[in-house]
Amino acid sequence: MDFATLRHEVWLANTQLPATGLVVMHSGNASGVDREHGVVVIKPSGVDYDTLRPEDLVVVTLDGEHVPAAGVPDRVASRLKPSVDTPHHLALYRGDPTIGSVIHTHSNYATAWAAAGRPIPCALTALADEFGGDVPCAPYAPNEGDAIGNAILAHRTRAPAILLANHGVFAFDETPRKALKAAAMVEDAAKTMWLAVQLDDVPPLPPDEIDRWWDRYHATYGQENPT
Repeated sequence: MDFATLRHEVWLANTQLPATGLVVMHSGNASGVDREHGVVVIKPSGVDYDTLRPEDLVVVTLDGEHVPAAGVPDRVASRLKPSVDTPHHLALYRGDPTIGSVIHTHSNYATAWAAAGRPIPCALTALADEFGGDVPCAPYAPNEGDAIGNAILAHRTRAPAILLANHGVFAFDETPRKALKAAAMVEDAAKTMWLAVQLDDVPPLPPDEIDRWWDRYHATYGQENPT
């Protein structure tokens, strides 16, 4: 997508975080990367979601440098400080060129699993569809430099999301819309599985069944090639 569309999509994803119940107050953030121009668009630090405007989004390089208006493709530069989580987003973009958007939340049920240091077990076909197995939980990493980004990259699976022990949720995909969907699905799955384990031990789906559901979902879901 072009930069103007990316800016709008990142803004929209940020506004949808409180609307979908994934964040409260200022917590959480969404970003997107423009690989052609080597810049990242991200929520500014401590700005209310209900007052956030597309032009408030901060544009930085992949090394975290503030980009002046002359270097921004649409020539719109915010003077606000970027999210304090910017280094983690940038580490993911640098570490995996297929990632186009990153969303970070502290959504309640998913973060409860993260607080316990436990992955969300794949005992539902919806989990197999979206995540291709358990939603993994990376071990605790300090909030310094690339430690969190490196922990995520080291412990991620084919799932478009991961928990970080004692911290929260990171979701990532090709676009802000897809990353937002992953973040919302993590929370929904976390809640359902939490309810399930209150009832009894919950056996996971067999690996071959997980693969079968994953393959079907990624080959046939949606309307990209309608007949």
